[in-house]
Amino acid sequence: MRKVILFILLVFCASIGFAQSPTKTKIDSVPAPEPKNWKHTVATQIGFSQLSLNNWAAGGYGSISLNTFLNMNANYSKDNFIWDNQLQIGYGFIRSFDDGYKKSDDRFIFDSKWGYKAVDNLYFSAVYNFKTQFAEGYEKSVLVSNFFAPAYTSLGIGMDYKPKNNIAINVAPITGKIVMVSDENLRVKYGNSIDKFCKFELGAQVKIDTKLAVENFHASSSLTLFSDYLNKPQNIKVNWDVNIDAKITKFFSATMRTYMIYDDTIKFLDKKDNIGNVVLNDAGEVIKVPGIQFKEIFSIGFSYTFFSKK
Repeated sequence: MRKVILFILLVFCASIGFAQSPTKTKIDSVPAPEPKNWKHTVATQIGFSQLSLNNWAAGGYGSISLNTFLNMNANYSKDNFIWDNQLQIGYGFIRSFDDGYKKSDDRFIFDSKWGYKAVDNLYFSAVYNFKTQFAEGYEKSVLVSNFFAPAYTSLGIGMDYKPKNNIAINVAPITGKIVMVSDENLRVKYGNSIDKFCKFELGAQVKIDTKLAVENFHASSSLTLFSDYLNKPQNIKVNWDVNIDAKITKFFSATMRTYMIYDDTIKFLDKKDNIGNVVLNDAGEVIKVPGIQFKEIFSIGFSYTFFSKK
């Protein structure tokens, strides 16, 4: 855990330097302004809480919690060419003095999109995505995730439609996706064969990104739909992330992030019959089935956004 927290602090410090750009000395004549092809944005959020109890008759557990989130964007635009990059890093934990350490958030997501204008608002595009998590995750003392267990990477070729600056609709009818699970004990849970580190999927992907900015209120939504041609294409896999930030002061804000996932290859719920009894297989093991995954994180704490001049 200490290594993870140290890594986040290092990234946070580096983000400050990333957001700075050198100033130029004015000479005899005023040069024409250079085109701003690159636009950089670094947004940071840190929320912390602590609870201490001593001879508290009503009961309870003392605890500390921390939630951190870093969102870095580097977007390039020149003539008919665009290249958008986004890195999201999130980590949070709850440390109960009586119940131990529990991870509350853990994500590493990198998105990159290349586009070349075909006609107005329509681009030929290639979209790349990679995501995993940093640390071990447990449910009732049972390991359920780890670094590269799972990890996902995908590359899609298609078209990108931008009717407005705050809306982008990407359709990639040729999308290759690789599911990686380094821990063989977790491979079946995430849809891989127990003897295979990687599983290849080929399908179609639709990604819809929207943004809203009104004074001190910012919201963004990213919805990804994927159909695997090679395995039950009618079962659409869904990833939907929503980030909301409402500024309270210059350095403090209320933030909410929600994540929703549906993937029929991720089987983690106990199968039950019509009267609620758990269903077992022939070996006497509980049968696992897929379901909707949802996570919501709300925090009030330090929040600041850095902008570069170019």
